[in-house]
Amino acid sequence: MTDDATALMRHQGDTRGDHYFTGQPASAEERRDIAVRIAGREVTVEVASGVFSPSRIDLGTQVLFREVPAPPPSGNLLDLGCGWGPIALTLAMESPGATVWAVDVNTRALDLVSRNAERLGLTNVRACLPDEVPAGIRFDAIWSNPPIRVGKEVLHGMLRTWLARLTVSDGAAAGAWLVVQKNLGSDSLAAWMAAELGQALGVSVERCGSAKGFRVLRVVHHGM
Repeated sequence: MTDDATALMRHQGDTRGDHYFTGQPASAEERRDIAVRIAGREVTVEVASGVFSPSRIDLGTQVLFREVPAPPPSGNLLDLGCGWGPIALTLAMESPGATVWAVDVNTRALDLVSRNAERLGLTNVRACLPDEVPAGIRFDAIWSNPPIRVGKEVLHGMLRTWLARLTVSDGAAAGAWLVVQKNLGSDSLAAWMAAELGQALGVSVERCGSAKGFRVLRVVHHGM
């Protein structure tokens, strides 16, 4: 496991407890069903305590869904910090010809994503730890509600790692789409990415929308 992933696990476990991070898959007694709307469909999914937003699709992710164009129809798509899977399941439903990588350091979350994908008949979801994503994989799009509360050092390390794996594309759906709460530093994060990653990775950063106290940021790889 990478240093960043280990730090993220430690931070989540120390500061958020069982409400945010739990290392073991949920038992049958801990799992429960909730009804949600994903990709225009009313579906039932499994959730459990110990993952982010275990009772609903959180507000930030709802804002992301409203602001982001339809994902690329094929290629590799990434949900970074997938939780129980609302973003990964949406990508998989909207792009059945793509492979969706649902990545998290929380094995409880990964188990739930896998269960939910199977329940919904989605065969194109790969739920895995960060180190389990093959090194050669590049992503045509990244959608993420990143874990801002882990702190700048861990968050910046995550973004450096995964944004470097974006494919070069100028399509309307290409790039990384991040939703960040304004009062948790969305504008400062955008400025950091532009200054620190712009030239180093060959990316540009733009603000694409705001709603409900959240900002949607887009990062596009233009090549070196």
